[in-house]
Amino acid sequence: MALSDARLASKLETLADLTIFELRIEWRRHHKMPPPKRLSRDLLIRGIAFKLQERVLGGLSRSTLRKLEGLRSSEATAPAAASPSLRPGTKLIRDWGGETHSVLVLNSGFEWRGKTYRSLSTIARAITGAHWSGPRFFGLKRQSRSPRQSADVENVQD
Repeated sequence: MALSDARLASKLETLADLTIFELRIEWRRHHKMPPPKRLSRDLLIRGIAFKLQERVLGGLSRSTLRKLEGLRSSEATAPAAASPSLRPGTKLIRDWGGETHSVLVLNSGFEWRGKTYRSLSTIARAITGAHWSGPRFFGLKRQSRSPRQSADVENVQD
């Protein structure tokens, strides 16, 4: 069943008026399989709309499909990203709440305010009172940060 551009637009508009039951039937018709359980109404509409558009406008190019397949297979075989390795003696400095916090990396943990901790996350929680990823809090993971939330890392040599 080939749809014209005008019929495609009309069909896409009618999807919003369908009940969830009717959307599930449409999903089965276009995807040749039942929809995933607990898929929201919005995602059902989007999935059906994609299939309709794909039929009229064409699908992904072969090169794009190969790239996606390569990404998928590399994700399955890639090891989990290693946490940043910090050498003992590295000093992490973070401004928070108008106070500068300094953490020293040890062989077996981290020192903050004279006490040894096993993880940066525990220190970040003690500083902020909320759950934080310690490496992210101290700026060791890439993210967009505002200047006031930046952390400094310096290597302290004996």
